[in-house]
Amino acid sequence: MTKIYQAYQGYADLSDPMRMLAGATAPLFGGKWPGWPDSLALRRLAAACEVFSCTRLTHKRPAFGISSVEDGGCTVSVHEEVADQTPFCTLLHFRKETKTPQPRILLVAPMSGHFATLLRGTVNTLLRDHDVYITDWHNARDVSLDDGRFGFDEYVAHLIRFIEKIGPGTHLVAVCQPTVAALVAVSLMAAEKHPAQPASMTLMAGPIDTRINPTTVNQLAKSKPIAWFEKNLVSTVPGRYIGSQRQVYPGFLQLTAFMNMNLERHMKAFQNLYNYLVEGEDEKADAIKTFYAEYFAMSDLAAEFYLETVQSVFQDHALPLGEMQALGRTIEPAAIRRTALFTVEGEKDDICAVGQTVAAQDMCSGIRPYMKLHHVQTGVGHYGVFNGRRWDNEIYPRLRDFIHSHHQQ
Repeated sequence: MTKIYQAYQGYADLSDPMRMLAGATAPLFGGKWPGWPDSLALRRLAAACEVFSCTRLTHKRPAFGISSVEDGGCTVSVHEEVADQTPFCTLLHFRKETKTPQPRILLVAPMSGHFATLLRGTVNTLLRDHDVYITDWHNARDVSLDDGRFGFDEYVAHLIRFIEKIGPGTHLVAVCQPTVAALVAVSLMAAEKHPAQPASMTLMAGPIDTRINPTTVNQLAKSKPIAWFEKNLVSTVPGRYIGSQRQVYPGFLQLTAFMNMNLERHMKAFQNLYNYLVEGEDEKADAIKTFYAEYFAMSDLAAEFYLETVQSVFQDHALPLGEMQALGRTIEPAAIRRTALFTVEGEKDDICAVGQTVAAQDMCSGIRPYMKLHHVQTGVGHYGVFNGRRWDNEIYPRLRDFIHSHHQQ
C-alpha cells in the first residue's frame, strides 16, 4: 500500500496540468467574441473541457468564505480567528462584530476524508443566533512525524481541551463520525466533575450504535478483520510532504468509497453539469461546480485514528456494550447529569441509519427526561441533517430553541 499513494501522486502530477489547461481553455471555446459564430459544437467542446477540469482532486482546505451574517435583522461582519491550535487541529472562532453575548457553540467537524468546510452551511446557519467555534482538523499528510501519533485518545483529548478553552457553558454540537468522541469526552468530564462540562450536547446523524439498522457502510466495516484494513487501506505519505512517512488512510481512497456508494447519482450530476453548460444555464452549473469543488477537497486521516475508530465503533461496538476505553478510563455515559442531550436523525440516512444516534438517549440514563430531546427529520438523507433547506427551516429552529432553553448565563 506504500506504492499506491506514490502511484496516485504520479497520476495526479501528470493529469492535474491537463485539467488546469482544460479549465483555462474552456472560456476561449465558449466565449462570445466579436465575429465569432455561436456554434453548438464549440459550446459542447467548452462544456467538456470545463467538466474535465472539475474532476481535479485537491488536498488543501477551501476557504469558509463567511464574511457576514444576518443577526437579529441586521448584517454583522464575521472574522475568522484562531482561538487555539495544535499540530493536528485549529480551534477556529467565527467572531461576530456584535456586543450582545450569545450561546457559545463548539461545532465538532468530522475527520472522515473531507475538511471542516464541508460544514460551511451549518456554520453559516448557526451564526445567526450563536457564537460559533469549529474543529478545523488538519490534513494528516501535512503533519510531521515529529508531532507524534493521533489516535482516538488524542481526538477526545482535543475536544476536552477545546471545551476548556471556550469555557463553562459551552454547547457541543457534533456531526456524524465525531458524535462518538463527543459523547466519550463529555462522559469523561462528567465522571471527573469537570467545571467546564458542556451545558448541552447535540449529536447529529452519528454512529453511536451501529448494530441498529446497519447500513452498507456498517456492513463493509465488519466484513473484514482489522488487519485487512491496515494492510489494504493504510498507506505512507510520500517524501515530498511535511508528513513524509506518516501512516495514513488516504483521502483519495475515502473519496473513491464515497463515490461508489452513489456512483449513478454522481455520474448524473456531471451529465447535468455538461448539459447546463451547453445550454447556458450558468446558475445551475455553478451550483454543481461549487458542490464538487468542496467534495473533491480531500484530507488524509492518521492511520491510528482510522483503524481505532473502525475497530472500536464499527466492529466491537465498544461504547453501547460498555467496553469503550479512552484516556485510560472506561467510558460511562450514565455519569452525565449536568449536560442536556439532543439527538437528530435523518429518515433517509444511508450512512447512519435511524436508531443509531438516538441510542445515546438510553445510554445517558443519568440525564433527567426534561433535559433530553430527539428529532427524526423526514425526507432527508445524511447530508440533509446538517445542510440545506430542511436543516435551515426545520432542524435548526429546534436546535436553537434547545440550546437557548438550556443556556447558562
